[in-house]
Amino acid sequence: MLWTEFTALLLLATAMSFTPGPNTALATAMAANAGLRRSLRFVLAVPVGWCLLLLLCAAGVGALVAQIPVLRWVIQILGCGYLLWLAWRLAGSRQLVSARTDLLYVGFGQGVLLQFVNIKAWFLALSIIAGWVVGQPNVLLRLGIVVPVMVVFAFGSNMAYACIGAVLRDWLAQGVRLLWFNRCMAALLVVTALWMLKV
Repeated sequence: MLWTEFTALLLLATAMSFTPGPNTALATAMAANAGLRRSLRFVLAVPVGWCLLLLLCAAGVGALVAQIPVLRWVIQILGCGYLLWLAWRLAGSRQLVSARTDLLYVGFGQGVLLQFVNIKAWFLALSIIAGWVVGQPNVLLRLGIVVPVMVVFAFGSNMAYACIGAVLRDWLAQGVRLLWFNRCMAALLVVTALWMLKV
């Protein structure tokens, strides 16, 4: 892979990983409500899900999602439904003491599966595989470069957002700050869900 291609991959990975979305919103909200340790399973699940999604796209499954409207529609509906359900669970938490951490908990398996019901993630994975892997010489070598880069960025971005949530935890515990923070995070999930329906 040429240095210019690798640089373009790093720029794309930075832009896509560190902009707010469902993964980063959940990582932030979980750490703010339940602490950094409680959010780590989800933070670790995102790169695992991304790795699996990239490998499936490289194997051709992603092309099926792009070409079969019913399959794409099912992914969109499941993804939107799941994000709306998470937003509803998040929006009602008012205080750290009374926050039901079981309602705010998204485990490892759910975190991995969230990647598969995110139509934006499918199209991003398809774009990455199409742009940097498929049709290029040394496909396996390129896949061996692309997947770890995306995994590192997926972990790094979600860990950074979780750390921000953990740092804000004590400040959010005062008054109704947590309620408004959770409502903002829930609104971000709702906006993401609605955007996913338009893709």
